[in-house]
Amino acid sequence: MALGPVQKVVLGSVAFTVFWILAVFPAVPFLPIGRTAGSILGAMLMVIFKVITPEQAYDAINLPVLGLLFGTMVVSIYLERADMFKHLGILLSWKSWGARDMLCRICIVSAISSALFTNDTTCVILTEFILKIARENNIRPEPFLLGLASSSNIGSSATPIGNPQNLIIAIQSGISFGEFVLVLLPAVLVGVFVNALILICMFWRLLSDVKEEEDASDELIVEEYSTVHQISLATLSTTKSLESHECDPVPEPASSQSSPDINRDGGHSKNLKNRLSELDMCSDSCGEIELKKSVLSKEATDNIGEQMEERFSRGGVQRTMEMMTDLESGPQQSAEESKGLLNRWKRLSWKLCIYLGTVGMLVAFLMGLNMSWTALTTALIFVILDFKDAGPCLEKVSYSLLVFFCGMFITVDGFNKTGIPSSLWSLMEPHARIDHASGIAVLAIVILLLSNVASNVPTVLLLGAKVAASAVAISPSKEKKAWLILAWVSTVAGNLSLLGSAANLIVCEQALHAQPSYNITFWSHLKFGVPSTLIVTTIGLAIIYCYDV
Repeated sequence: MALGPVQKVVLGSVAFTVFWILAVFPAVPFLPIGRTAGSILGAMLMVIFKVITPEQAYDAINLPVLGLLFGTMVVSIYLERADMFKHLGILLSWKSWGARDMLCRICIVSAISSALFTNDTTCVILTEFILKIARENNIRPEPFLLGLASSSNIGSSATPIGNPQNLIIAIQSGISFGEFVLVLLPAVLVGVFVNALILICMFWRLLSDVKEEEDASDELIVEEYSTVHQISLATLSTTKSLESHECDPVPEPASSQSSPDINRDGGHSKNLKNRLSELDMCSDSCGEIELKKSVLSKEATDNIGEQMEERFSRGGVQRTMEMMTDLESGPQQSAEESKGLLNRWKRLSWKLCIYLGTVGMLVAFLMGLNMSWTALTTALIFVILDFKDAGPCLEKVSYSLLVFFCGMFITVDGFNKTGIPSSLWSLMEPHARIDHASGIAVLAIVILLLSNVASNVPTVLLLGAKVAASAVAISPSKEKKAWLILAWVSTVAGNLSLLGSAANLIVCEQALHAQPSYNITFWSHLKFGVPSTLIVTTIGLAIIYCYDV
């Protein structure tokens, strides 16, 4: 397509530039209106500048993509209500073997979740759990947050519902859900593994320090336990020895007056008389004591018997009153327990229906049914199963994102009509053919750079049809492979820089809001993003290229 009239090219470029600035920098100082308003402004300028007509603007809106996006949002909302993401969070912290194990779990769980529930939803939900786990274990969360964002981007490329650009590619190319997954899943599995390995190597010292701290704390706990145990044993032995001393009879002191005179007859008889008189006095006193004891014991027994009878009568009355109260409140308590049990069973049955409905939606996708109407049907079934006003749930839908897509469709279509993208592609196309490795490398570099400059969804809208047409010119069998290469590279390109993907920004903003010290800067992300993106993209392209679509 040749360039249009100069006025149309200039005004269309101005409108697209306004859209691009506000999409990439939503809080720009001279016009801080945000991405959604920026996309509507760009679309309006395209119509006002007469780059496209109002009818062409309406036709540019891709309703199947919007329907699929809306349906998957509603399904994700009901899955969140059914505690699906809570279970994923528990899975992250269940029997962890250390920081490296935790990082690998985050990469795997976030990749699987993003393939089924979109990468943005996964990052919104799991960031909170990761920050909580980091706080509880006194760990710096940066490697785990980078693992969440990057693995969510990689994992989302496995299915057409993983991210918005895949939705567009699946609908425009006509590739079935099953074929999409079959080709890209091996690349995703290897990519997630390599990405986790890069993170472990880059943050090896930090993760090792965490392990050493855990070991030191464990040793300290064992030391403290053994010390306390020894103290307890010492205390116990001391107590026993004291008790034994208390129980022993006190020995009589040796008489200082004992002498050999005691063997004399006079002394002996005198001692015997004294002893006999003492024994008589003791027997008399003992008899009196026993008599008093018997009298007192009889009186005490009578008093105790009376007290026991009185207490028994009072206790019987009290027990009778308690039994009557229990009999009166028993039916009410049993009714409340039955009602609570019934509510729990209803809740479990509802959650089971939500899970089964989601599985049914995925099976319908694999069977090749229309994805937009399948997602909308599943969402409507969930609304009916909830059996209450759907307003609170539908309010959670990101309507601003849907409006952003409408404005973006119109703006990108107007920019395409200026002829600028076609002219630039005509210069690159001879060097970016997918029939040889160097052509795939050039195409991948163009997609990587454009995805980080103009965002991945506009890149797919700008290049999708042109890349497919170039592949068809080589061979009709190459068309699907060209679409899948575009899906893989445009998605993994989101890991290159902090601004390359909305998932990166979601994780960064949530972490910064939770704790100002958890700040992932542009350059710190770039230090990880460049090697990870280049290595993972190259490996994935090799797998896709060798696969016979």
